[in-house]
Amino acid sequence: MTTNRIDAMALFVTAIDTGSLSAAARERGLSLSSVSRHLTMLEERIGTRLIIRSTRMLALTEAGRAYYEKAKRLITEIDELESSLTAASEIPAGKLNVNGPTLFGRAFLLPILAKFLAQHPQVTLDVTLLDRPVNLVEEGIDIAVQIGEMEDSSLVVRKLGSLRRVFSASPKYLDTKGVPETIADLSSHDCLVFGLNSPISEWWMFDAGKPTRVQVPARMRSNTLDGVVAAALEGTGLVCAPAWAIADHVAAGRLKVVLRDFEMPPHPIYAVLTHNRLMAIKVRALLDFLAENMAKIDFDIVPPFRSTAGIADGGPASSNLQR
Repeated sequence: MTTNRIDAMALFVTAIDTGSLSAAARERGLSLSSVSRHLTMLEERIGTRLIIRSTRMLALTEAGRAYYEKAKRLITEIDELESSLTAASEIPAGKLNVNGPTLFGRAFLLPILAKFLAQHPQVTLDVTLLDRPVNLVEEGIDIAVQIGEMEDSSLVVRKLGSLRRVFSASPKYLDTKGVPETIADLSSHDCLVFGLNSPISEWWMFDAGKPTRVQVPARMRSNTLDGVVAAALEGTGLVCAPAWAIADHVAAGRLKVVLRDFEMPPHPIYAVLTHNRLMAIKVRALLDFLAENMAKIDFDIVPPFRSTAGIADGGPASSNLQR
């Protein structure tokens, strides 16, 4: 395989990952006409059509999808090979753009990034904490920390840990409205919903052995987690929040955990990046640093997660957090 073929293959993968020829041109520093010409030559050499072009997007043919999946793996292996050969002689340097959720970022990501800076004096960081989906390519993000299953298969992901969400309310609220014991009970409760784009107020709950979307009556909706947690502390309703975000409040008796049998299994925490970022020494150094440091953190520091059988993992809890 010649270098020209590898370059054409990499250009094809970039076009699909970025979603358009113009974006691929910007990413590779080429003209749009040059990108189009190279992809046409690639299709002519292979002897079949790989992509269907339109003004708004690129669509893969069946042959194109097969070629894309294999080409992406090959390009990644080449990048990793070159990186491994030079990693020993290179020092992480330059600017890194990092993204993460707001509260999780403040509690866990920022302290780790501060340690990374201390150990790598030639690196600079630009960190944004946002409670909304981000486009890594368009927003120039090197690494994003995201919570939940990944839907974009074109991204590189590395699992950093997992966390779970629990349901809780203040003792004052529960004394007034009663303690919910079933999903049906939620219809008569005030719910505090952390949500981003959907106009529907709903929680994911585990019911009859499977994940279930449950629409709940929202007393308050917010695109920031701390907003709904603060409202719960004031006794205005039930909140669904990560275990770590309410652990101190539960320990102090300000909140009580309820609906234990309907908690979802733990949500994965991922470091996410695009294939073209993977080859950078500074990116690889930060990725390894995040994985090493987050492996030391126990994100589930309130009552043990209950299995679908209703038995607490690791045995019954001995503290008053269970109650």
